[in-house]
Amino acid sequence: MRICIFGAGAIGGYLGAKLAAVGADVSLVARGPHLAAMQADGLRLLEDDGETCVRVRAEADPAALGVQDYLVITLKAHSVPPLVSAMQPLIGPETCVVSAVNGLPWWYFHAHGGAFEGTRLASVDPGDAQWDGIGPERVLGCVVYPAAEVVRPGVVKHVEGTRFSLGEPDGTKSDRAMEFSQALIAAGLKAPVRTRLRDEIWLKLWGNLSFNPISALTHATLDVLCTDPGTRNVARAMMLEAQTIGTRLGVKFPIDVERRIDGGAGVGAHRTSMWQDLEAGRPMEIDALVGSVAELGRLVGEATPMIDAVLALIRLRARMAGLYPTVPRTM
Repeated sequence: MRICIFGAGAIGGYLGAKLAAVGADVSLVARGPHLAAMQADGLRLLEDDGETCVRVRAEADPAALGVQDYLVITLKAHSVPPLVSAMQPLIGPETCVVSAVNGLPWWYFHAHGGAFEGTRLASVDPGDAQWDGIGPERVLGCVVYPAAEVVRPGVVKHVEGTRFSLGEPDGTKSDRAMEFSQALIAAGLKAPVRTRLRDEIWLKLWGNLSFNPISALTHATLDVLCTDPGTRNVARAMMLEAQTIGTRLGVKFPIDVERRIDGGAGVGAHRTSMWQDLEAGRPMEIDALVGSVAELGRLVGEATPMIDAVLALIRLRARMAGLYPTVPRTM
C-alpha cells in the first residue's frame, strides 16, 4: 500500500511519522526549510513518551513519487484548490483521496441524497477545482482530532489526540475505508470508520465556526471567550443558526449547544488556529469554517444574521492584514 501525505506540516508530519515508524510505504510532499530538514536529517516526532526519528521520502515535486494507493491531503482548506493540478501525478484510476481538511468539505453533497445531491460549494471549491480535478467518487472523508505543531524544521510535536475518523460519502464501510483504517490502527492511531461521518464533521465545525473567528477578532483564549457572557452569546447564536441548517440537511447533533460551548471552555487557555494564523501572517480558513455555513444557509433558505455579521468582521480583519482577497469568494 503506497501512501502519500500532501502537506506534511504539523498534522501531516505527525501522521507520516507514525506510519513510517511501523514500516508503512509512506512519502511526504512538503516545501521550504521543513522539507530540507526532513531530507537531510529525517523527520523527528516528539511525544509524551519519547522521541522518534524516521527516514521517510519527502519531495517538493509530487511527480517524483508516482501514482499512490492513498493520497492524504492535510493542507489548510484554502490551499487545496490551487494545488489540484500538482497532485495529478499521484492520482491513478484506483487512487483513494483521503480528505483530512478542516471545515465543510467540498464533496459534502456527493452521495448525500435528496434535493441537494451533487451540489457544489463555491466557498470551499472555487471554480470546481477539486470536484473536477480530483472527483468526489475518489474521496474518503476524514475528521482530524489530533493537535500537533512544527516546533522547528523537521521536528513535529504531538500535543494531544490520536483519532482520525473515516467515512465514505455514501456511508458504506467500503474495502478501501477498512484497509486504510487498519493501516492507521497498525501505526497506533484510532481510526473508526463511520457510517454517518457528516455528523462528526458538523460537531467539529460547530465549534470552529464560532470559536475561531471570535478568538481571532478578540484575542481571547477558549476558556475566556466561552465564559464571557457577551462572546458566549455570540458563539451560541452562531451555533444555533448552524444547527438549524445542519438539521435541515439531516444531521444529528449528539449534544446541545451549551455542552458544546462548555467543552470549548474546558480546553483551557488555547489559542485557536485562526488566531495563530493571523498572528503569523498566514491566510486563515475563513471560507471553509464560516463562509461555507453561510453559503449553506442561503442554499436551504435559512437566515444566518450572526454568522454573516461575524463573517463580515473576520473577512475585513483578514483583508486589512493582507490575508484575504479584496473581493470575497461568496457574498
